Amino acid sequence: MVWNIPLVSWGQLSRLCPLPTSCATLLLGRGGEKQHEKQRRPWRCMRQHKLQGQRNLHPHLDTFKMLCGGKKSYFVAAVCVIILTSMVTLSYLRLQRFSHLPKIIQEGSRCRGKTTNSTITALKDNRTFIISPYFDDRESKVTRVIGIVHHEDVKQLYCWFCCPPDGKIYVSKAKIDVHSDRFGFPYGAADIVCLEPENCDPTHVSIHQSPRGNIDQLPRFEIKNRKAETFSVDFTVCISAMFGNYNNVLQFIQSMEMYKILGVQKVVIYKNNCSHLMEKVLKFYVEEGTVEIIPWPINSHLKVSSKWHFMQDGTHIGYYGQITALNDCIYRNMQRSKFVVLNDADEIILPLKHPDWKSMMSSLQEQNPGTGVFLFENHIFPETISTHMFNISSWNTVPGVNILQHVHREPDRKDVLNPKKMIIDPRKVIQTSVHSVLRAYGNSVNVPMDVALIYHCRVPLQGNLPRESLIRDTTLWRYNLSLVMNVNKVLSQTVL
Repeated sequence: MVWNIPLVSWGQLSRLCPLPTSCATLLLGRGGEKQHEKQRRPWRCMRQHKLQGQRNLHPHLDTFKMLCGGKKSYFVAAVCVIILTSMVTLSYLRLQRFSHLPKIIQEGSRCRGKTTNSTITALKDNRTFIISPYFDDRESKVTRVIGIVHHEDVKQLYCWFCCPPDGKIYVSKAKIDVHSDRFGFPYGAADIVCLEPENCDPTHVSIHQSPRGNIDQLPRFEIKNRKAETFSVDFTVCISAMFGNYNNVLQFIQSMEMYKILGVQKVVIYKNNCSHLMEKVLKFYVEEGTVEIIPWPINSHLKVSSKWHFMQDGTHIGYYGQITALNDCIYRNMQRSKFVVLNDADEIILPLKHPDWKSMMSSLQEQNPGTGVFLFENHIFPETISTHMFNISSWNTVPGVNILQHVHREPDRKDVLNPKKMIIDPRKVIQTSVHSVLRAYGNSVNVPMDVALIYHCRVPLQGNLPRESLIRDTTLWRYNLSLVMNVNKVLSQTVL
């Protein structure tokens, strides 16, 4: 049997549990009492409560009497303890919230200070790195700062808000929420969340380790997403992070043109470095309006690993801070894109029942109302197995893989789940990892393989399999006419 006991006020509690004043005092404690007296309190309280247990009881005691079978005083005492514990817990939570409320520390100041335009800004402790703050009013009026912190060393941070035109400076203690998916690395993605002043809509914020100091000496960050916008695009692809002197030019162009065929209007790339030839291709897509480049010099601040899990090698963060970049990309596009797609440049979500993503997502949303996260299964098409089809001579001089020649996919491995990538409604996601979201408001749905799959052309995972053991899958060829024509246009203006 489960009892749903409602939270009550102190007045209701006193009627339900008529503890004498001395008993209440003993339960709540009094400063300066000796240790042995503290140990005797619960027993004294129970004796006094038993003597007065018949007086002024709450009307619901008849129900309790029925439930407890005549042992009402012990039952009521247990209820009292549960309710008292609930009330103490609520009081603690209220105090915690109060400690995070913005407080005025200065008035009549001018809101000034240098606004930083860097993608990654190190604070003076060199353990905290700010990416960007975003306004978030989905639960309460807060500024959510996407950052990177040392998961043990960073204990407290404060948001400094300057409110024009009167120049009141508010300081708000931050809640530091380090994402759970650090994979063993000492640094990880973090949400630094601060309550905003109720009577002010700050445009900038500074982050500091202390509630005291001079705001003019702190870097200022523009708070994005302050103004609501209508969606400018349906689909934005987030690619993080481009590193390792990336030079897979042909496959990158093919992926970009496939994204556009499938309905993508914007691709956001967090770029650490790439080849000179790749820079030319990126410049073309930026000028075209398809690509937005976010500089990502994370190795200027931290020792980065190209692995996703910690190898005890002295590195600080995994895979060039990929998870932080993905979270920033979600918030960066929260108000301007209906959907955000989280995948790598060598991955393409191929619909099998629909011609493009727009019709596919319309169908999936109709079938799954309230869903904010759609997960697609990743399938490897090894670049080591090719076909003679689409051997286009002009493409052979371009560095990279020709995906049209790789239409054999590896079979599923026994007892191994295929990783997934996502199309999400960014307004329903709070935190994400690479293959799943960590916190969200809506449901997550696994999209069946007969609806769509991820075409992932790369080095094989099952390299020992003979060609006959692979599955021939020519879904990509449905788009070959448009793809070949579009790739040729880009190559003629960039590489050839």
